[in-house]
Amino acid sequence: MNQFSSLKALFEAFNGLQVLVVGDVMIDSYLWGKSTRISPEAPVPIVNVIKREKRLGGAANVALNIEAMGAVPLLCSVIGDDQDGADYLRLMEEKGLSSEGIVQSPERVTTIKHRIIAGAQQLLRVDSEIEHNLTDYEERHLEERYLKLLERSDVVIFEDYDKGVFSEQNIRRFLQLANERNIPSVIDPKKKNFLSYVGCTLFKPNLKELKEGLKVEFTDENLPAFEEAVADLQKRLQVQQVLVTLSERGVFVADGEEKTYIGAHRRSISDVSGAGDTVISVAALCVALRTSKEFMAGLSNLGGGLVCEQVGVVPINKSRLFEEAAQIRLFEKNEHRVVK
Repeated sequence: MNQFSSLKALFEAFNGLQVLVVGDVMIDSYLWGKSTRISPEAPVPIVNVIKREKRLGGAANVALNIEAMGAVPLLCSVIGDDQDGADYLRLMEEKGLSSEGIVQSPERVTTIKHRIIAGAQQLLRVDSEIEHNLTDYEERHLEERYLKLLERSDVVIFEDYDKGVFSEQNIRRFLQLANERNIPSVIDPKKKNFLSYVGCTLFKPNLKELKEGLKVEFTDENLPAFEEAVADLQKRLQVQQVLVTLSERGVFVADGEEKTYIGAHRRSISDVSGAGDTVISVAALCVALRTSKEFMAGLSNLGGGLVCEQVGVVPINKSRLFEEAAQIRLFEKNEHRVVK
């Protein structure tokens, strides 16, 4: 058993990891403009375009966070064989991401979310997507890409946005393949497949997803009911570790019978978009290095808070995360070991 000598050594160890990210990918499209009058054709604002932009979203944003932390992301998903799919592959190339795990299908459209923004206000969002399950052809090719990338991976992230890439069947198969190779699995769930991830390593819902997934209701201040729900989740998924993000109240991590609350750090919040992507990315890297659960939860919580200071969905800044972790002596507070 080897022990990291310092926080710096642990952060440097991130650079040697390869992380498989499988799940729903999408394009986030933005049209920025200004509006000074109402259309004579209908009671809607007229927006004069100032700027347009397309960004990688969904599981691809998780891959960008992994890349920002110094590790190598291996992205695996299904997109459409359409113009948006071509744009998506171009965006991947621009960000230095490999497309070897991407399946293009003529039977699907590439998920894209168009946002029209005037000033600081979003006026409209138009989504283009297919949410039904993959065809047999798509399933077969996705599994081929997944298995090929899994052989090179230190940890696998399941990034579920309920856009059709995941089904109960392929979740079970993908987890089985990872478990057979002793590769840890980290789950960022959504409602549809919430209870399908039986046998995973770490399960990370937010509070809303926990309530919806288990079909339970309680006030946010009712800690006994909350902890009971987490214990029920652990039992039903046969999972040891559950990390629940609690928004401005920080995070909660359950490891067997052990329970730990970690409060949020005081910040000037600009935008919470993408915070969950950062949390799952940092958590997965810590799971791959077998750090303590307290360090994993603490560093993930710190990273999620940092990206909330930025406007829009942006990857984590590794240098700033290191500086803040060092400042609060996060490493010294816990035991951090890696099993070889």
